[in-house]
Amino acid sequence: METLRISSIPTLQIPANFDKTQSKKVTFLGYKQILTSPFSLVERHKPSFKTFTTISSSITTETENTSAPQVETQTQDEKFDWYAHWYPLMPVCDLDKRVPHAKKVLDIDVVVWWDRNESTWKVFDDACPHRLAPLSEGRIDQWGRLQCVYHGWCFNGSGDCKFIPQAPTDGPPIHTSKKACVGAYPSTVQNGMVWFWPSSDPQYKDILTEKKPPYIPEMDDPSYTCLMANREMPYGYEVLIENLMDPAHVPYAHYGIMRTEQPEEKADREGGRPMDLYIPKLDINGFTVEEQNSGQSKFMPPCVFYISIFGPIVNSNGAASSGKSYGFVKPPRTEMISSAQKGQKRALLVFFCIPVSPGNSRIISTFPINFGNLVRILPRWIFHIRYNLILDSDLYLLHLEERRIMDAGITQWQKVCFVPTKSDAPVVGFRKWLNKYAGGQVDWRGKFTGALPPTLPKEQLLDRYQSHVVNCRSCNAAHKALSVLKVVLQVVSFSLLGIVSAIKQGVLSSVVARTALLATALLCFAGSKWLAHFIYKIFHFHDYNHSLV
Repeated sequence: METLRISSIPTLQIPANFDKTQSKKVTFLGYKQILTSPFSLVERHKPSFKTFTTISSSITTETENTSAPQVETQTQDEKFDWYAHWYPLMPVCDLDKRVPHAKKVLDIDVVVWWDRNESTWKVFDDACPHRLAPLSEGRIDQWGRLQCVYHGWCFNGSGDCKFIPQAPTDGPPIHTSKKACVGAYPSTVQNGMVWFWPSSDPQYKDILTEKKPPYIPEMDDPSYTCLMANREMPYGYEVLIENLMDPAHVPYAHYGIMRTEQPEEKADREGGRPMDLYIPKLDINGFTVEEQNSGQSKFMPPCVFYISIFGPIVNSNGAASSGKSYGFVKPPRTEMISSAQKGQKRALLVFFCIPVSPGNSRIISTFPINFGNLVRILPRWIFHIRYNLILDSDLYLLHLEERRIMDAGITQWQKVCFVPTKSDAPVVGFRKWLNKYAGGQVDWRGKFTGALPPTLPKEQLLDRYQSHVVNCRSCNAAHKALSVLKVVLQVVSFSLLGIVSAIKQGVLSSVVARTALLATALLCFAGSKWLAHFIYKIFHFHDYNHSLV
C-alpha cells in the first residue's frame, strides 16, 4: 500500500488523555488515515508538498483505492497568477446603461459603462488622466462618449480622448497624446455577467481569443431559470470561499432560514451529522469535493465555486445527475419531486467570489433549476429577501473570524484552526490550494499592509442598502416603490382625519360614515408604520440573534 509520511507542528498538542494505542481509521480527502498523535501537515512521498489537516503528527496514511486519482505533487513552475484570469464584475441585469458604474476588483478601481456606439459594455480605469477624477462620477454624453464631469474630457470605447474643451480648436491636437488616453481593460459578457481581464496592457487586447472566462452552460439554457443576486461583503475573499465550501455550518449558522436534510436520529436541535467529504484530486486548476453517494461541488479558481445538488457532476459543464442532496442543502420545492423525476431534474448553486480589496469581497450568486414555475413569476427582490437573510446570519461571525486569523498571521492558519473532521475537507483543500499554488493569499501587488479595515458597528456591517440594494435594480425599484406607498398611506391617513374634523356635524351626520372614515385613516396610518418597519428590515438592517432563534 502507498503510504504518506506526516510531519508535525510542535506548537499544537493533543489532550493528555489521548490513547495512542487505540488509533482509529478515518477517511479524509480520499484516504484512510490511522491516527496516532497530534495535529499535522500531510506530505505525499516527499516534503515538497504539504496540505493542512487535523490529523496527528506521526500518521501512516493508506490509500483507500490505489487506482483512485491522487493529489498531485508540486512542481517548480506551477504558480497561480492572480492577474492572468477573467473576473466577473456585475450581472448585466443590475447595470444601468444610462450611467457609469464604479467597481473594484483586486484593489483596482474600474468604471463599467455602456458604449452604445459599439453596443457593448466597456471597462476602464476609474481615473481621468487629466487630474485623476473618478470617471464613474461622470456621464455618457449625447455622442455616446464617457465624459469626465470635472473638466469635460471625453473618451471613446477604446479609451482614446476625443475632446478636451479647454484645448483651442486651432491649436495642436493634444487630445491625441497617449497621455490623454484612459486605460481600457479587455471585457466581455458571458453567462449574463460583465467580465474583465485585470490588465490594460495592449498585449492583452485580444486575450479573449486565447482564454475565455469559465462557462456554466445551464446559466444560458432557456430550460433553466437563473435568478441573479449580488452583495458586497465586509470580509475577504478567502473567508468567503471557505464559508461557501463548508456545508457543515448550514444547520447551525442558518438555523430556521435554510431548509436542510435531517438525519433519522438527531443528536441536537439543529440536526448536525458526520459528513463523508473528500477531495480526489487537487491541482493548480482547483479541485472537486465529493460526498459518498451524493452531489458534488467544484472550485475553479479564482472565482467560481458551484454545487450540484442532486448528484455528481456528470460533465465538466456542471450538469448534475440524480442522487441525494449534497451536504445539508435542500432546495425549495424538492419535496415534491419523486426519486424517478430527480433523474431529469437539475439544480445547481453557482457562486462567483470576487476579491475586491483586503477585508472586502463581492459575491454574485445564481441558482439554475429546470423545474418549478414560481421563480419565473415573482420579481427578483422577493427571492432576495431570503438571500440577504442567509448572508446576514453568519456575516458578523465571519467578519470577526477573519480578524482573528489575521491577528495570528496568515501563515499560521493550520496552527490556530483545529479542523479534525471529514466535513472540514473542502476548507482544508482550499487552504492547501491557496498555499501550494497561490502564495497563501490574494496577490494585492504590494497594496496590502497587513491591516484590515476597522470593524464598524454591527448595524453598519449588516447594512443591506449600501451593500446590495443600490447595486440591485430589482431591490432598488422595490425600495423606491414601497417608500412612495408609505408616504401615500400617510398622506391619505392625515387627509381623512382632516376631512372628519373639518366637516360639520350636520354635513356628515351619519355615525357609520364618520366611523368608516376614521377607521380607514387609522388603517392607513398603521399600514404606513408597518411598511416603514418592513422597508427597514428588508432593505436596510435585519439582525439575526443566534441565541434567540
